[in-house]
Amino acid sequence: MLGAIIGDIVGSRFEWNNNRTKEFEFFHHKCFFTDDTVMTLAIAKAILNSKENYSDLGLLSVKYMQEIGRNYPNSGYGISFYHWMFSNNPKPYNSFGNGAAMRISAVGFVAKSIEEAIMLSRKVTEVTHNHPEGIKGAEATAVAIFLAKNGSNIKEIKNHIDKNYYKMNFKLDNIRETYKFNETCQETVPQAITAFLESISFEDAIRNAISIGGDSDTLASITGGIAEAYYGIPNEIKKQALIFLDERLLKILIEFENKYPLPIKKTDI
Repeated sequence: MLGAIIGDIVGSRFEWNNNRTKEFEFFHHKCFFTDDTVMTLAIAKAILNSKENYSDLGLLSVKYMQEIGRNYPNSGYGISFYHWMFSNNPKPYNSFGNGAAMRISAVGFVAKSIEEAIMLSRKVTEVTHNHPEGIKGAEATAVAIFLAKNGSNIKEIKNHIDKNYYKMNFKLDNIRETYKFNETCQETVPQAITAFLESISFEDAIRNAISIGGDSDTLASITGGIAEAYYGIPNEIKKQALIFLDERLLKILIEFENKYPLPIKKTDI
C-alpha cells in the first residue's frame, strides 16, 4: 500500500505541471500527499476494523472516508466526492472517476484469492463509484496487485488484464506526446497498469507513470501499488516517503503493514 502513497507523493507536483520525461528529482520539497493518499489510508482503516467476513466493509468505507477525509478538506478531491464526503446522507453517485482505482490498493494486499479481491473491491467502491466503469477500474487495479503479490510475472498479469478488463495493446512511447489529463477510470487505469508492465523496478514504474503526463499523482499512485506488490520498495525510498505523512496517516499505515506484511522482496534493501 505504501507504493500507492509514494506514487501519489512523487506525482503530486506534476499534476498541473506535467513532466513528459523519466528524468526528474524523485522526491522534491514541493511534493505533498493528496486525496489519493488520504483515501487509500481510509480504505485501509476500514479493512482493519471490518468483521472477519467483511460484511460491514461498505459501511466502514463510508465512515472512514468521511471521518478521515474531512481532516484534509483541501487535498484535491473532485467536486462530487467532496460533497459526498461532507454529506449527512452519503449515497453513491454513479461515478467512473479514477478515484475508484487510486484508493483500492489495500484490497489487493489483503485478498486471499482473486475472487475475494473482486468482492472486496466492489464493497469499497460501490459506495461512491457505482458506475460499471468505476467498479471495473478499481477491480482491475486490485486484481493486478493481487497477482503481482502472489508471484504472477509481468506477462501473466498483462494477459489477465487484457482478457478480463482492458485491451493492453499500446506502448507508453506511443501515447506520451498526446495523452491528456483525464479523470476517468477507463482513461487512467490502463495507462497506469502499462506503466508497471513496462517497468524494470519500483522506481522505474513510478517514473514511467509520470512521464506520460495526465493526472500524474493518480496515475503514479495506481502504478505504485502494483509495483510495490511486484518489486517491493527500496528502503531508502520508504524512509524518504514517510517524512511526508503526518502522525494520523502514518499510524494507519503502520497498523496496516504490521497486520498485512508483504513477503520480503529482493529490492527491499
